[in-house]
Amino acid sequence: MTVTLFLVLALSVVIGLSLGVLGGGGSILTVPILVYVAGFEAKEAIAASLFVVGVTSAVSVISHARGGRVMWRTGLIFGAAGMAGAFVGGLLGGHIPGQILLIAFAIMMVATSVAMLRGRKKKNVDGAAAPVKHELPIGRVLLDGAVVGLITGLVGAGGGFLVVPALALLGGLPMSVAVGTSLVVIAMKSFAGLAGYLTTVQLDWGLTLGVTAAAIIGSLIGSKLAGRIPEAALRKAFGWFVLAMGTFVLTQQAPADLRWFIAAGVAALAAATAGICWFFISSCPLRNRAGRRSKIPSPA
Repeated sequence: MTVTLFLVLALSVVIGLSLGVLGGGGSILTVPILVYVAGFEAKEAIAASLFVVGVTSAVSVISHARGGRVMWRTGLIFGAAGMAGAFVGGLLGGHIPGQILLIAFAIMMVATSVAMLRGRKKKNVDGAAAPVKHELPIGRVLLDGAVVGLITGLVGAGGGFLVVPALALLGGLPMSVAVGTSLVVIAMKSFAGLAGYLTTVQLDWGLTLGVTAAAIIGSLIGSKLAGRIPEAALRKAFGWFVLAMGTFVLTQQAPADLRWFIAAGVAALAAATAGICWFFISSCPLRNRAGRRSKIPSPA
């Protein structure tokens, strides 16, 4: 086994972990790995990523379903509406310059991450978030699915980073259930997209199947972890992940002489936000976490 092949397979496990734990991020990770590490052409990498993400998501659904973390009717209806919306978005996206689409893609990722980090504002009588575990109304699912599909089709992304927030924030599902249900949607849209690409693209099936097998191993591990990680921590991890990837994509689309300036600006904004939270917001989680640590008595 060559060093490159070993690196590709090792990184493929991370793809599965992302899908299993977070319910998204598969396409965001798979395409760069196949292009920059495996040496695939862009269209071949996109087509292969659809196969990898589709199969991995489908396998990962099994573990989530056994744990009661899949709303089947919601996922299937959302996926069907998302496929229709993605088709329309793809038609529109063909008339928009690629750089503009990527910038829009990055901006939506940043906006999505902010929404996930803030969480839902709806509270129950005890002051805690009030997620629902029943199937969502069909009208709401169709509308949300079509809108998310339209957006993801327009910017050319798999959609996991938008499906999970749509189910968790708009639909009110618990984060762990939103993750499991999103995998149904991702698998449906991935296979639909793959069918279109295979009419014009030839894949290296040997390497593609190897990447898929490694990703499945990662997804099975991630599915076990997803049911044990606290919902708030899972939501924040997803938010920070999407924020980092969105910032990276946005930086890559900027002129070369402005990339360091943008990266420095994002870092300064993050530092300023943390400072404002610490000094001016009484309920700041940074301060509260530090306070909880300071109250732990030291051993005698």
